Amino acid sequence: MSENIKDIAKRIKELREINKETIESLAKDLNLSVETIKEYESGNKDIPIGFLYQIASKFGADLTTLITGNEPRLVKYSIVRKDKAPSIERRKEYKYLDLSYNFINKKAETFLVTIEPKDNENENFYYHEGQEFDYVLEGTLGVNIDGNEIILNEGDSLYFNSGYKHRMRALNNKKVKFLAIIIS
Repeated sequence: MSENIKDIAKRIKELREINKETIESLAKDLNLSVETIKEYESGNKDIPIGFLYQIASKFGADLTTLITGNEPRLVKYSIVRKDKAPSIERRKEYKYLDLSYNFINKKAETFLVTIEPKDNENENFYYHEGQEFDYVLEGTLGVNIDGNEIILNEGDSLYFNSGYKHRMRALNNKKVKFLAIIIS
């Protein structure tokens, strides 16, 4: 696993311990196994963005702080220049750029997401609190929400309840870029 994931895992464990939460109670609250939480906290397993979002929400932490270790400071407005957004590389096929990383007390998380094509479909489903808006900028995005298959092309958008299990993948053997806004 990358150093970035190891650092995120350490921050997750620290947040849990600071809040005097046991692994068992956290697992129960998030409907996950104790083993899964232990794997996330060890940094030996990919940590889904939905899980990070749940942890940040549960403990009143900023998602950016959890991911980067840096505190956002801006309160009036935030500008993120082209090619200056922090990259969050968590899974081989996904790359997230945090487009609002330095604004404090956000009501939404904004990401530019790039998904590289794979030979086999991403089998993992994710879910997180709130709602999500995705707007396809490049390529074709395959989305499965609770068993419903949706195909989005450039210029298409999707708004959905992200509490339902969902997964995304690049189609037509080409990468896809989309704007993702997660609203809590």
